[in-house]
Amino acid sequence: MNHQTCDVQAFEAHATDADLDDLRARLAAARLPEAETVHRAAPGPRRWEQGVPLADLVDILNYWRTEYDWRSFEARLNRIGQFRTTIEDLRIHFLHRRSTRTDATPLILTHGWPGSIAEFTHVIDELTDPKDPDAPAFHVVAASLPGFGYSDKPATTGWGAGKIAAAWVELMGRLGYHKFAAHGGDWGGVITTILGGRFPAQVLGIHTTLAQAPPGLTTDGLTAVERKWTEDTRDFWLHRAAYAKQQATRPQTIGYSLVDSPVGLLAWILDKFAEWTDTEDSPFETISRDRLLDDVTLYWLTRTGASAARIYYESHGGVNVLDPELRVDVPSAISIYPRDIEKCPRAWAQERYRQIVRWETPETGGHFPSLEVPESFVKDLQEGLGAVLAASGS
Repeated sequence: MNHQTCDVQAFEAHATDADLDDLRARLAAARLPEAETVHRAAPGPRRWEQGVPLADLVDILNYWRTEYDWRSFEARLNRIGQFRTTIEDLRIHFLHRRSTRTDATPLILTHGWPGSIAEFTHVIDELTDPKDPDAPAFHVVAASLPGFGYSDKPATTGWGAGKIAAAWVELMGRLGYHKFAAHGGDWGGVITTILGGRFPAQVLGIHTTLAQAPPGLTTDGLTAVERKWTEDTRDFWLHRAAYAKQQATRPQTIGYSLVDSPVGLLAWILDKFAEWTDTEDSPFETISRDRLLDDVTLYWLTRTGASAARIYYESHGGVNVLDPELRVDVPSAISIYPRDIEKCPRAWAQERYRQIVRWETPETGGHFPSLEVPESFVKDLQEGLGAVLAASGS
């Protein structure tokens, strides 16, 4: 493969006025169901037990139609710097911002579902040129997964987490980054683990908010808190993962709704932000409506509801489906946020990640820490990767 940077083309996001007008027209013509039959006077998770409450949906739908400004987010993407390059016949889109610091380390950030590069746009400046001169600086690459955002949609099967990890190594090489660090959560955490396990010659070390243990481990010796973590994780996959089963088995079927109906797309994504954030009732306690709508509108305008869902068809089960024996020997920093959906005990994590140099359990935050607690997330990432780079001798 050609590793020359001439293979990389600058890209600018620009939705047509017609597409934005069409979105507003569809929102104005929405056919909504009746209210849920669960009525609770007090706010809380039970108010959401049948899904997104009608009143909440109507409120954000109206805001999306009348006040939300896509052009502002589009401009932010263009200011950061956007590019595309073709790998294995698929154009991969990514944000790329170089640091002004001579000691900066290349870093690839990988998002998950129902996230996107919108998870990182507001933290890239601080990662590239931190206010604290003692904090590590990075040349940041934030790539859009195949089938997400402005990356191409795969036309054939095979674009699972393993192939994506290999594509990221190719991408970083084309940018002249032959050794780099990696961070990710959700699917990004799966891909980051594979990067650390399969490409130790290129990957200096990793930071992840999703540690995936090998299969078949026992709870013997775990603390009460850790046992609770394993019970909660098992409960999640048994009782709250219908979305994953749907996307793993019938992504095309749900895809029609996600690509044709902005209200369907909004509800499908909002439901996860509500359930997976460290909040009492609404995700908007910690994430602004604009931030969430940046993400949802990106899915809408790029028509990627179906193609993004297919990562579950390709890789549901994560690292252990790809390679249950995978071990990560590069330095690893792991952060387990209190309201995340999957929490791995350290004793289990150590069976896969052989050189954990930093283990953190932040006091607040859920599945989307870069959006929920951005300042503490950046500090955690800087400190975690600082420990990783020190251990790697970089």
